[in-house]
Amino acid sequence: MFSPHLPCLALCSMALTLSLSAAPAKPSEPALIPSDKITAGPFKPDDKSLRQYVFPDWFRDAKFGIWSHWGPQAVPRQGDWYARRMYLGPGHIDRKTGKIVEAADPFYKFHVKNYGHPSKFGYKDILPLWKAERWDPDALMALYKKTGAKYFVSMGSHHDNFYLWDSKIHPWNSVKMGPKKDVVGLWQKAAKKEGLRFGISEHLAASYTWYQPNQGSDPTGEFAGVPYDGADPKYADLYHTKAKPGDDKWLTTNTEWHQRWFDVVKELVETYQPDLLYSDSKLPFGNVGQSMLANFYNQNIAQNGGQLSAVYNCKEESEGRWVYDIERGVTNGINEYPWQTDTSIGDWYYRTGQKYMSSGQIVRMLTDIVSKNGNLLINVVQTPEGDLEPDVLTILDEIGAWITIHGEGIYATRPWKVYGEGPSTKTEHQEKGKFDGLKDVPKRPFTQADFRFTTSKDGNTLYAFCMVAPTENLRIESLGKDSKLSQRSIASVELLGGDQPAKWEQKADALVITKPSRLPSTSAIAYKITFQP
Repeated sequence: MFSPHLPCLALCSMALTLSLSAAPAKPSEPALIPSDKITAGPFKPDDKSLRQYVFPDWFRDAKFGIWSHWGPQAVPRQGDWYARRMYLGPGHIDRKTGKIVEAADPFYKFHVKNYGHPSKFGYKDILPLWKAERWDPDALMALYKKTGAKYFVSMGSHHDNFYLWDSKIHPWNSVKMGPKKDVVGLWQKAAKKEGLRFGISEHLAASYTWYQPNQGSDPTGEFAGVPYDGADPKYADLYHTKAKPGDDKWLTTNTEWHQRWFDVVKELVETYQPDLLYSDSKLPFGNVGQSMLANFYNQNIAQNGGQLSAVYNCKEESEGRWVYDIERGVTNGINEYPWQTDTSIGDWYYRTGQKYMSSGQIVRMLTDIVSKNGNLLINVVQTPEGDLEPDVLTILDEIGAWITIHGEGIYATRPWKVYGEGPSTKTEHQEKGKFDGLKDVPKRPFTQADFRFTTSKDGNTLYAFCMVAPTENLRIESLGKDSKLSQRSIASVELLGGDQPAKWEQKADALVITKPSRLPSTSAIAYKITFQP
């Protein structure tokens, strides 16, 4: 709704902007990457070639990774998307609805109050404030290994287009300003020291349209019509230039930007040769994205004696070409191909006073994901200074203690015939992309009838995770003698971390296990069930 207090000129200007932003961008000629920019090898930039991909065992066995989703946007301590939202002044256009929002965004208000108007003090001026003075990558990596992570992912660049490596493409990077450190390189060195696989996330493909508010100005008020600093051409390397009308979706239609993205990711991959690369989108930009991926896979083969060990994550169904990544969500059942949930222990960036997930939530989430052929990659929120808050340290210690006992039912396992049983597996108890127990306030809390299953690679051992601490005897219906799923007799049942032999009986309708007098965990417990040869 238009405000009656806005001047006519401002109204007309905003209406025109809204109209233009709603118009579809004119299609451009598709960008093609010259073949000499793609490392020679078996992979070519087309779907048929990419389908020859084979998921490496290291990723299938790892199950649990930790992510550092960290950078200068943590400085204001307000949470995610600060570099965009600080430019959403009064009268900005809502990205999702395309409608004009009369009130300024809370981040804009915070920025003006604490730093000044974005025409005078922009995001470029936040960058030098990020010092990372308490960041100790070696100590953190040792902690993450103790927590149970088998791989670690460093952010390379978020949508703010600020690079966390020593890039030759532009000077807006962590080596030339801010911490004056090669963040990606130091994380990688620490990961290798601890024997963890190393990955890098890139969020650049969305940067070109995500960042566009920095090209605008306030339509009303003291600074009406005064351009934000992003409109200054001398900062275009950081802020980009103004997008064409209609180019406002998550991925830009500008083919020059497509090629720029390819060049940046190519530099990143070939400088650090990561085991894993993550894109915060579907595979971007058609053939340009296919070219990037073929180059990544071929480069990895060349660096690993002819063996492919690379993993690529993106938010698009895999069909065998990469690892499908689901942000803050899960699959509804066992996926044919290995996949990954990415989520955060709290907000994506540090936010004062934020609440974190409990260790119990995280281990139950991990167990559910692994039972469905997935991995969990979780962001551990760092302060702007680079360390962790005391409550985060406690959560990590608790996760590590749980994994020490239950890890054999997590690592190097595979899905069983069904991922689980119990009320939480019923469709009516689930929401699209989520399941009971993943949300802060579950739609329906777990009960002791809820189980998740994993199995050893040889199929001789089944792990049955009860998703809450039981208060009475347990019944696993999938393992009853008459169950169609149970085709082998049970030889033994052992409570992982238990200090007494388990008492059990395989009846016709269920495997019945007597409630132990002492439990190794109140978050989730696991029984190791061995079958007769």
